[in-house]
Amino acid sequence: MTEPTAPSAFPGGPALFRLDPAVAHLNHGSYGAVPLPVQEAQEALRTQAHADPDAFFNGVSERLTAARGRIAARLGADPDGLAFISNATEGANLALDAIPLAEGDEILVTDHGYGTVVDAAARRAKLVTVALDPLLPDEDAVREAVLAGITPRTKVAVLDHVSSPTARLIAGPRLLADLAARGITTVVDGAHTPGMLAEPVAAGADFWFGNLHKWGYAPSGSALLAVAPAHRARVRSLSPSWEDHQGFPLSVEYRATFDYTGWLAAPEGLDLLERLGADRVREHNSALAGYGAGLLARIPGLTPLPHTPGLALRSLLLPPGVAETREAATALREELAAKLRIRVLVWPREGGGGLRVCGQVYNRAEEYERLAAALPAFLR
Repeated sequence: MTEPTAPSAFPGGPALFRLDPAVAHLNHGSYGAVPLPVQEAQEALRTQAHADPDAFFNGVSERLTAARGRIAARLGADPDGLAFISNATEGANLALDAIPLAEGDEILVTDHGYGTVVDAAARRAKLVTVALDPLLPDEDAVREAVLAGITPRTKVAVLDHVSSPTARLIAGPRLLADLAARGITTVVDGAHTPGMLAEPVAAGADFWFGNLHKWGYAPSGSALLAVAPAHRARVRSLSPSWEDHQGFPLSVEYRATFDYTGWLAAPEGLDLLERLGADRVREHNSALAGYGAGLLARIPGLTPLPHTPGLALRSLLLPPGVAETREAATALREELAAKLRIRVLVWPREGGGGLRVCGQVYNRAEEYERLAAALPAFLR
């Protein structure tokens, strides 16, 4: 087996963050990390809010519109079809509330879907869950498996843009086009795509939502909901407030005395990504995740999963008997954190769970090497 080549460190990458240097943070995809310049921008906004709350809150609608416009320009999206939200789960609920469903209608999901997003769908209609073998070789195989799960009652498909546990593209352009041709409304969970994909908003989706606080360097609790024109009039805030009469997107964004500073600072994260060189960052992060996965693949019993090129996260299957339940997966994750000071995602699966590593500009090759050297002792 060819020895993986270690990527060079990203110049100045670790200095942009306030992360504990004693911990190997190989799980950027779960919570992200906020760079110092973005933290400082948010703190400046908080200072303004505390100095003159009336001025801040009376002008917040206009500031949200301006911040949304800056982000839309970075993402190549329509600012009138984009709204700030707090996270992907909120986006799923807003989208599903806007879709008319009748008795007997079904919602298609996959077994790779994020738990709370799938739960939101289950509250609205009967679910049909498509089991996607993690070892499906490519995007076409995933597409065929999803289409085979459609029934005459399928009205909505809730799909990951990039799956969180298995780190691969699911809601690709061809699949979305095929679903649209069948009259199926598509809701795409793009939690990982802003900042990681050059074109993060899924073209052709009826609804798409994505987090800015993962790969977009925004403060925690910063996310977006994109809605196709045909559906915008039906989108209603989960908690109506004084701007409800304005309609989407402001009716969704305005929340009275909410802390808006994260959303208003969010454009600074995408601006920082551009200053660093977005393509350069993506190439580095993908190469680093690939390096880590390559090292882990040399461990007996670990199986690397097919991956979508260019992503900054990679997954491998663990041996049978390891992390087969949520409790066991959590225990292994926390044991690695406590004993090795290494943060990774461990996800449950019958027959052997999975492990995901990520690459970010603050990571170093030796962190993955440390994980690969120590992990076999935890798999016995």
